[in-house]
Amino acid sequence: MSYALGAALQMAVYETLTQDTAISALIGDAIYDNAPAGAEPALYAFLGTEDAFARNDKTGTGALHRFTVSVVSQEAGFARAVAAAISDALHRAQPAMARGRVVSLNFERARARRTNPEQRRQIELRFAARVEDA
Repeated sequence: MSYALGAALQMAVYETLTQDTAISALIGDAIYDNAPAGAEPALYAFLGTEDAFARNDKTGTGALHRFTVSVVSQEAGFARAVAAAISDALHRAQPAMARGRVVSLNFERARARRTNPEQRRQIELRFAARVEDA
């Protein structure tokens, strides 16, 4: 399998996050495809790194995508609430893709840290999505 389903998966994840009412209540539309340029909001989320691995079998072609969604906050506590809402929205979700389908989508791990020199809190959530071409 190639990386052909990467863009469709990214769009499906982005749409899932932007349409979730719990996430919207916490950060509005401050969800980005990449960390925002210029002045950053006090609290936001962005789609981060991604690794893709071929997962073909006798029934067809597919891939395993491991990707991160990061939450950045200038105030303590708020990042955890947003991270929990993102985890709830994505874990075991099966968002519709423009091409192919999500077979499974699971939370794998999280990493919380302070970034320097701003001392912001950043939580990186890692998910694994198994996709197959239609």
